[in-house]
Amino acid sequence: MISATTPLHIGIVGCSAEGAALCYKTICVEGALLLGPHAHPEVSMHTASLADYVRCLERGDMQGIAGLMLASAHKLARAGADFLVCPDNTIHQALPLVAPASPLPWLHIAEVVAAEAQRRGFRRLGLLGTRWLVDSDVYPEKLTARGLQYVRPTAAERDDSNHIIMDELVRGIFKPGSVARYQRVIQRLKEDEGCDAVVLGCTEIPLVIDDSNADLPTLDSTRLLARAALRRAVGTS
Repeated sequence: MISATTPLHIGIVGCSAEGAALCYKTICVEGALLLGPHAHPEVSMHTASLADYVRCLERGDMQGIAGLMLASAHKLARAGADFLVCPDNTIHQALPLVAPASPLPWLHIAEVVAAEAQRRGFRRLGLLGTRWLVDSDVYPEKLTARGLQYVRPTAAERDDSNHIIMDELVRGIFKPGSVARYQRVIQRLKEDEGCDAVVLGCTEIPLVIDDSNADLPTLDSTRLLARAALRRAVGTS
């Protein structure tokens, strides 16, 4: 247990409700492991309408996404946050545009996941997430920098994953059939592609897939980001 100075104030730039809620809950619940019963760092969250983000994603408008993220960043800075996290993998595409103009520093979700993959000795990772995320360089850039290989699902698998996330998971809809489809993709990534772990690169996927029901070890981007934020807040990273 860590005592001493007051932990830093964590700012959460939310995007989808389910992912942001899981990140917030993890910080609050697991904060007690570091700080004592019922204790956690101060947390503030701001979330623009998910519809605004989706409109920008559909037209490939990274500047628009960056503007939404920066608007949240400035509001959280005024609320007293010391640093920021965004529990949404997809909109990290815009972070290179955000960081230079941000009033506060950010933790990068893919960097956190890549560091954990390296720590655990994984070498070849399957990527799961929205079509926008899997098509992007958000994870390839961070994984390659650490000497890690990655495999993107097929185009059809990406489209199916995008449907499950955007039409079901972000709305709090969890269907056994959709879980089974993810399980089949993970099995194929293991058997056909030689992956030794899979990145749950959408902050909602950990709500339905984890180590207990997947053929590969999972890297839960949501909880890993929350734990990294906790470590930063209490000064252990």
